[in-house]
Amino acid sequence: MKQYKLLNNVVGGVVFLISLVTYLLTIEPTASFWDCGEFISTAYKLEIGHPPGAPFFMLMARFFTLFASDVHEVAKMVNIFSAFMSALTILFLFWTITHLARRLVIKSESDFTLGNIIAILGAGTVGALAYTFSDTFWFSAVEAEVYASSSMFTAVVFWAMLKWEDVADRPYANRWLVLIAYLMGLSIAVHLLNLLSIPVLVLVYYFRKFKFSWKGVGISLAVSVVLLAVILYGIIPGFVTVAGWFELLFVNVLGFSFNTGVIIYSIALISCLVGGIYTSYSEKFEDSKLPTILFIASVALLGIPFFGSHIVLGIVIIAALAGYFFFTEKGSKTDMSLLNTMLTCLTVILLGYSSYATLVIRSNANPPMDQNSPDDVFTLKSYLNREQYGDTPLLYGESFASEFKYDRNGSVAKELGEDLWAKKIKNNENEPDEYYVYDQKTKYVYQNQFLMFFPRMYSRQGSHISAYKSWSNFTGQKIKADDGKRVEAPTFGDNMTYFLRYQVGFMYWRYFMWNFVGRQNDIQGHGEITHGNWISGIDFLDELRLGDQSSLPDDLKNNKGRNCYYFLPLILGLLGILYQFNKERKGTESFLLVSVLFFMTGLAIVVYLNQYPFQPRERDYAYAGSFYAFCIWIGLGVLWIFDLVKNYIDKRIAAALATLLSLSVPTIMAVENWDDHDRSGRYTCRDYGANYLKTIPTNGIIFTNGDNDTFPLWYNQEVEGVGTDCRVANLSYLQMAWYIDQMQKDAYDSKAIPMSMKSKDYSNGKLDVAYIDKRIDKEMTIDEGFKYLLDKRTAKQLGYREGIDVLPTTKLVQHVDKDAVVAAGLATADDTVRILKDTVMMVNEANPNNGGKVEPHLKKVIMDMTEKRIEDIKIDLSKKSYLGKQDLFILDIIRSNKDWKTPIYFAVTVGRDSYLGLDQYLELEGMAYRLVPYKTQGGVNTEVMYDNMMNKFEWGNVSQPGIYMDENNCRMARTFRHMFVRLASELAEEGKKSKAIEVLDKCMKEIPTYNVPTDLTSCNIAHLYASLGEKEKAEVLIDEIFEICKQYRVWNKNLTKEQRKSASEDINERFDMMRYVAATAVKACSKEKADEIRKEAEDFYQEVEQ
Repeated sequence: MKQYKLLNNVVGGVVFLISLVTYLLTIEPTASFWDCGEFISTAYKLEIGHPPGAPFFMLMARFFTLFASDVHEVAKMVNIFSAFMSALTILFLFWTITHLARRLVIKSESDFTLGNIIAILGAGTVGALAYTFSDTFWFSAVEAEVYASSSMFTAVVFWAMLKWEDVADRPYANRWLVLIAYLMGLSIAVHLLNLLSIPVLVLVYYFRKFKFSWKGVGISLAVSVVLLAVILYGIIPGFVTVAGWFELLFVNVLGFSFNTGVIIYSIALISCLVGGIYTSYSEKFEDSKLPTILFIASVALLGIPFFGSHIVLGIVIIAALAGYFFFTEKGSKTDMSLLNTMLTCLTVILLGYSSYATLVIRSNANPPMDQNSPDDVFTLKSYLNREQYGDTPLLYGESFASEFKYDRNGSVAKELGEDLWAKKIKNNENEPDEYYVYDQKTKYVYQNQFLMFFPRMYSRQGSHISAYKSWSNFTGQKIKADDGKRVEAPTFGDNMTYFLRYQVGFMYWRYFMWNFVGRQNDIQGHGEITHGNWISGIDFLDELRLGDQSSLPDDLKNNKGRNCYYFLPLILGLLGILYQFNKERKGTESFLLVSVLFFMTGLAIVVYLNQYPFQPRERDYAYAGSFYAFCIWIGLGVLWIFDLVKNYIDKRIAAALATLLSLSVPTIMAVENWDDHDRSGRYTCRDYGANYLKTIPTNGIIFTNGDNDTFPLWYNQEVEGVGTDCRVANLSYLQMAWYIDQMQKDAYDSKAIPMSMKSKDYSNGKLDVAYIDKRIDKEMTIDEGFKYLLDKRTAKQLGYREGIDVLPTTKLVQHVDKDAVVAAGLATADDTVRILKDTVMMVNEANPNNGGKVEPHLKKVIMDMTEKRIEDIKIDLSKKSYLGKQDLFILDIIRSNKDWKTPIYFAVTVGRDSYLGLDQYLELEGMAYRLVPYKTQGGVNTEVMYDNMMNKFEWGNVSQPGIYMDENNCRMARTFRHMFVRLASELAEEGKKSKAIEVLDKCMKEIPTYNVPTDLTSCNIAHLYASLGEKEKAEVLIDEIFEICKQYRVWNKNLTKEQRKSASEDINERFDMMRYVAATAVKACSKEKADEIRKEAEDFYQEVEQ
C-alpha cells in the first residue's frame, strides 16, 4: 500500500508536469478574443467585469500578475495562471481515476501486486492525458478565462469527497466535508458550474454510509437537488436579499446612514453562526435549545428559506424547521455534532462567497471599469442575478408564436414583481440618506392557450424563428387567440424535435464527438456540411454525412482545426463504461457516480441554457465537465484491456501492454490537436484593439458594439496604457444608466464626455425607449427634440398614455458653427481638395511635377469652397419607430459638442442601424469612421488613414509562417485586409498610384494568404493591382484564387443535390470569386489564361445553377 501511494504521487506529479509544460508552450503571449481581455483587465486592477462576476478568479489572477516584469507581460501571466489551474485539474483527475480504479481492482491488501499497480496507474495516466489533449479543455487551458479555474474546483471537490470516503469512519473525517463546503463557497465566486457536482458528492456519501438500493439512490439524488437549490436559489440571492431588508429597516425606517443595515446584518449573521458552532460543540450547552435556535436563525439570516424574495414561503419553512426541532421526537434529539458540522459548512460557504465583497469595495472606489456599479446591496443583488440579461423560459412558458395578454387600456399586460430600490439623490447635504422605489420587476403575460411545457422555441427574432422551423421540420398547429385570429404555433412535437436535433444533437453531442472522435475544422457551424461538424477520419463514414472527402478543397482539407482520432478515444471510453458497469456493486456505484457527473455537467446544462440558434460562438466550453467525466471512463478502458489479456500472459506484462496500447489514444489526440491549440507568437487581439485606439485622437470617443470590438480596446487601455486619452463607449452597455454615468467622469487621460442630459433624466428606467411620432413632419433641432422629449406633458398632448417618452419628429438637425469647425481643424483646404476629386485631377494635370499640391493662389478659392461645404447635420429618423437609450446618448453628445472638440467615431464593425442616419457624414480614418460636419463623397480620409495603416498600426504577427489563425482571428485579419483595400481604392481614385501600390504591398505582407486564406477582398486586391499596372502581382494572386475556386468546382460536382444545398454559401462565394478574377484576368493575364478562367467560370455557373 505504501509503495502504491508513493508511485501514485510520483506518476501524478509526472502527469501534472506533462500537462503544465504542454499548456505553457502553447499559451497565447497576450490577450485572446472574447471575454479574456476583460478578465485580464479586472484581474490586473481589481475592477468590475460583467455579471455575475468572478471575484475569486480575479484575486487569484491578480496574484499571478504581480510576477509580470512590465505591463506587456500581465496578460501572459494571467494565461500562465490558467495553464497552472488546468494542470492542477489534470492532477486531480489522475488521482480520481486511480482511486476509482483501485476500488475496482483491489479487494484486499494482497491485491497490491506490481501488475495491478501498473494497471491502475496506467488507467490514471491515459485518462488524465486524454483530457490534457482534448480539444475543449486545451482551448480553455491557454487563455485568461474562468473555465480552467472552474474545472479545477470541480476536480478538487470530487477528489476530496473520494478522500473522505477513504477515512469516513475515522475521527475528524468530517473535516473533508468542511473543506469541500469551503471550496464550494470559493467556486461560487469563480463560476457556478462547480455546483453541478453536488449530486455526485451526495451519492459518494450515500454509498459510503448506507447499504445500496435503487430507492436510496433516488432519495439521494432528490436530496442533492434540494442542496443544489439551497445554494443556487437560497444562499446566493438570499444573503443579499435579507441584507437588503436590514438596510431598508435601518436607513428608511430608523433614519440611519447608508450601509448601517448591512453592517448590523453582518454582525447578527456572524454572531449566530459563530455562536451556533460554539454552543453545538461545547458540552455546557449539550441539553440546551440554544444551538438549535442559533441554527434556525443562521438559516433564516442567510436567506435560504426565502428562495430569492418569497417571504411567505420563507416564513413557512422557518416555522416547519422550528416545529421539527422543537415538537418532534426525532428533531429534538438531533445530534449536536451533525448540527455543528452543518453550521461549520454554512460558515465556510459564506466565507468563500464573501469574496464578492471585493466587488462592492472596488465599485465604491469608482474604477474606470465598473460594470453595473454594484456599490450597494441592491445593485449587488441585481448584479448577482444577472438581471441585465433577462429571463429564459425553462420548464413552462411561451413560444415564439405566443400572443400577449392585454389590459383594459389595450396595453400589453405585465406581471409585477418585487420593488427595485436605489439611493435617492440628495438636493442638499442636510437631507437624510434614503432609498426609493424607482421601478418594479415586470414580466410580460401571455395568453394561456399559447403556453407550453418545456418551451425550447421561445426567441421572437426573425432569423431564430426560421432556424427553429428548419431544425424541427416544423409542422405547426393553429391556435385561436383571444381576439379570434388563428395563430400558427409550434406543436410539442416540433418543440421536442428542435430540442433533440439542435440543443442536444448539434449543441452537445457534436461537441462531444469533437473531443473523442474528431473535428472537421475550426469554422463555426450552423448545420451546413462544410463547417464545424465532427468527423472520424474514416472517409466512407464521414461521406455519409458530409459529402465527398477525397476531393475536398485545400482550405478545408488543410484547416489546422481538422483533427481525426478514428473513434479511438470514444471506443476506449465505452470499454471503460463496460468494465465499470460489470464490476458488481462497487462497479455499479462508481458507474453511477461518473454517470451523474457526466449528465449534470452535460445534458443538464443543455436543458438549463435553452439555447437559441445562431449562437455568436461555439459553446463547447460550457460542457468541459462532461468531457472530464468521459475521460474517467477512457482511463478505466485500460483496465478492460488489462482484464482481457492478463489471463494469457504475466500480469505485469499485461498491465504494461494495456497501458502502452491505450497511450496511443492521448498520443494521437496530442499530435492532431497541437497545431490548432498552439497560440504562441500570436498578438492579433492586442494589436486589433490598439489599432482602433490609435485611430482616435485625444479626447475622442469611439462607439463599439460586440465583445470583440470592445474588450480588446479595454485591455489595451487598462493594462498596456494604450489610448488612455480617448473613451470607448459600447452601444450595448449604453442602454444602461450606470454606464452613461461612468461616461460623464474623467478616466485616465481622457475627459468626461460632454453631455447635456443629467443623471436624473435617464436613470432608473427613464428614457429606456423614446417612441417617434411619425405624424409630425416638422424639422426641429436636436435641442428642441430633447426639450419635448424631457417634458412629460408631450406624451399627453400627443395622445399617448402617461409615462411614455415621445420624440415628436422624424427630422432632426444640428446647426454647425463654421468657425468652430475650422478652429477644431476639421475642415481645411487640403480636406476640400481631397474630397473634391475632380479638383485634384485638375491640379495634378496642371502641375505634373508638383505632386498634386495646391498652389498658393488657389488656397483662398478652395478655402471659400471649404466653408461652403460645411453644412448643418440633418438626421432622418423616418425608418425607425423608436430610439433606444444608446441612440439618445449619441444624439446628446452631438448636440453638446457644438465646438467640435470631442472627436466622435464609430468602429468599422458597428452596424449601419446604429449610425442613426449619419452615414453621409462619416469618414473612414483607419479602424473607425469619424463624424464630420460635411457630406463625404468617398468616405475615406486618405491622408490620415494612410499614416495610420502604414506607420502607426501593428498587425498581430499575422505574417509569421506557421502561426495559428483560427476562424475568429482570420475574421479580424480580414477586417484589416478590407481596410487596406478601401484605402488603396481611394488612393487610386485620387490618382496616387504609387501610394496605392504601397498599401497593397503592405497588405499582402502583413495579411498573407498562407495564414489568412483568400476571400472576395483578395479579388479586389488582384483587380487593383491590375488597374495600377502591377500585372505580375495581380497574376500571382489570380492564380492562387483560381486554383482554390477550381477545387470547389470539382468538389461541388461530387456532392449530392442536398449536400450542394447545404454547402451553397461556400460554393457560391467561390463562384463569385472565380467570376471576379475572370474579369480581372483580361487585364492582368495572357489571353490563354484569361480564356481558361472565363471558360471555367462559365462552366462553374452552369453547375451552380443546376
